[in-house]
Amino acid sequence: MSSSTLDKAGREAPLTLDEPAPKVLSFWDQSAFWANLGVSLFAFSGAYTVLAPNTQGTAQISIAAGILATIIGTVVGGLMLGAAAVLGARTGKPAMMLLRGLFGAKLSYLPTVLNIAQLIGWGTFELIVIGDAAEELFHGGPHWLYVVAAGMLTTILTVWPLGSVRLLRRFVTVGVAIALIWFYVQFFRVGLPDLRNNPGPRGGGPFGVDWNLFWIATDAALAVSISWVPVAADYTRHARSSRSAFGAASGAYAVTQVVAYVLGLCALALATGDGGPYAPFLQVSLGALFFFVFVVREADQSFANVYSTAVSIQNLAPRIDRRVLSIGLGTLITLLALRLNMANYFGFLGLIGSVFVPLLGVLMADFFLRAKGDWNTERDAPSRWGMVFAWLLGLSVYQLVNPGDAGVWTNFWVRVQDALHFTGQAWMSASLLSFLAAVLVAWLVGRIAVPRKPT
Repeated sequence: MSSSTLDKAGREAPLTLDEPAPKVLSFWDQSAFWANLGVSLFAFSGAYTVLAPNTQGTAQISIAAGILATIIGTVVGGLMLGAAAVLGARTGKPAMMLLRGLFGAKLSYLPTVLNIAQLIGWGTFELIVIGDAAEELFHGGPHWLYVVAAGMLTTILTVWPLGSVRLLRRFVTVGVAIALIWFYVQFFRVGLPDLRNNPGPRGGGPFGVDWNLFWIATDAALAVSISWVPVAADYTRHARSSRSAFGAASGAYAVTQVVAYVLGLCALALATGDGGPYAPFLQVSLGALFFFVFVVREADQSFANVYSTAVSIQNLAPRIDRRVLSIGLGTLITLLALRLNMANYFGFLGLIGSVFVPLLGVLMADFFLRAKGDWNTERDAPSRWGMVFAWLLGLSVYQLVNPGDAGVWTNFWVRVQDALHFTGQAWMSASLLSFLAAVLVAWLVGRIAVPRKPT
């Protein structure tokens, strides 16, 4: 049987990294996948993070400024996501395996471990959010049962990843689109407050914008998009073309994330203080029914995180069956979700951005400007310390501009700021500046030190 016949029959993702990735996902399969990832309960419960991007948790910018920050951060993050998607489609390799060509096989283990940690964190947070939302939807009940049920569904989807992507296209996406339209209509019927105001203390500047915080809010929105960058190739390696991979990842994801976050900001504006964070959704006509669609659909977020964690682990141990890893990881995040909460969400976003925005910059510069098809992903790929330097420099730029809220880590960077007599300015975006710094240094390193080809 030919390869094309097998593809048409619907092959699944390979069990190990030693097997080739079938090119079976169409533009519409990928669009449905990324569109669903753009609509998250995080967008509703986390919309306040955009309005209050500070450690005190008080609203500092207006709803209008929050919408603008969301659009800018999401569009930029979507383009970064699309660029990362192209790499997977062109090479047929998963994300962490691609880093062998950037850093070398052994040095790729460091970002791989960091990626595994952030994906376990995201997967855990997703189950916590599903449990909290289900508890509010059903007016109580056993929280642990909601978390366990979500964990089981996540694990089942992860064992058949490409089948799950097709399932999203055929059934789930339509339901999510109808639910989004329904809530927008209902919220506009209720009427919204003046978007120039905010629910808390006013910031300075036009429309209540504190411009010192506006770019931090933008970085928070961008960080949600960028969190998918280190896993994009895990899915787009199955894309039929790099054009479809870029269009689906950058377009479908950006559109739905903006739609979801703006809806979350509108819900925040309508909140009265009575009930939980999802009360505005449940108070409208048929709100419980359509919100249930969001709760069930959230499992595709945790599924994507768990599957990519398994594939990332395979960069360290290529021959381990991903199904075994998926079951073990599904159990792990379920246990973690039963123990943890969302208290450190903002700090978590800041750390993600500082690590993976400059990493993407280095990867883009080296792959598109230097490699031009010469990309070594073998197990003996030579170490490239210059690219590690470019990555760490970009990370340092991010932390200097925005140290975030991550305890000891933040305190260290604040001391570095003091030692350098550096003060971040209102126009500075930590994400964009760190990305540009990483691109520039990686390009220079690539011109100076051409990596030797394997013998």
